Amino acid sequence: MALGDSFTEGMGDPHEDGSGLRGWADRFAERLAAGRPAFRYANLAVRGKRLREVAGEQIPLAAAMRPDLVSLFAGGNDLLWIRTDPDVLAQQADEAVAKLRRAGSEVLLLTGFDPQAFPGLRLIRGKVVAFNVHLRAIAQRRGCYLADLWSMSMLADPREWSPDRLHLGADGHRRVALLACEVIGAEVSEDWREPLTDRPAGGAWLARSASWLAARGSDARWAREHAAPWLVRRLRGVSAGDGMPPKRPQLAPVCDSGRSAGVGITL
Repeated sequence: MALGDSFTEGMGDPHEDGSGLRGWADRFAERLAAGRPAFRYANLAVRGKRLREVAGEQIPLAAAMRPDLVSLFAGGNDLLWIRTDPDVLAQQADEAVAKLRRAGSEVLLLTGFDPQAFPGLRLIRGKVVAFNVHLRAIAQRRGCYLADLWSMSMLADPREWSPDRLHLGADGHRRVALLACEVIGAEVSEDWREPLTDRPAGGAWLARSASWLAARGSDARWAREHAAPWLVRRLRGVSAGDGMPPKRPQLAPVCDSGRSAGVGITL
């Protein structure tokens, strides 16, 4: 069972046929389901959720259904607020993990990624570091698996992200799923560390200038199309996920929708 916000819902990684979102958690479940007819998967994550909402809405459902493994990634929407205290946020995370562990589930925690590559998000880098320190301690204390997204240096490349700069693109989600497999000891035939294809060669001043101008244009479009609407919602106290149900509210076979379950995995 996957819990969390838009990252685990799969934003930035739509199905090619436009039928909905995929994302790292679905990709992870597809790989685990290969060759296991009895495998069941649920995804309760909803975009815009803050940690206290995940704890209040999703954790009780997960504890009641008692899945073998629960992934939890939450807190990113909280850290975007200037006044959020990572220490207080960590207390909420610890309480959430404790409830899942008392219910008998194994827990997979994921740290936050390094936002250094993005000028706007760079401002919260220190808070992400502090929260990650807490998550590592929680994982050790509670006996959880830990997927360290901060260690994924390729995520510093903008090509791994969707245009909104808040959500990974398809390849980024694929790599996180591979990391999750590695963390729990599942063998796969791909490596999340595989380098990205090099950018086209060319070091001329004119090319660099054109690239700089293109980047500034991209920044302006991002501010207009993504940052401004997000800020307006925040100021109004609303979320993009308000009223949205989770995409997979019940533990069910991964291939209910007729999609491939993935290949090549053993535990």
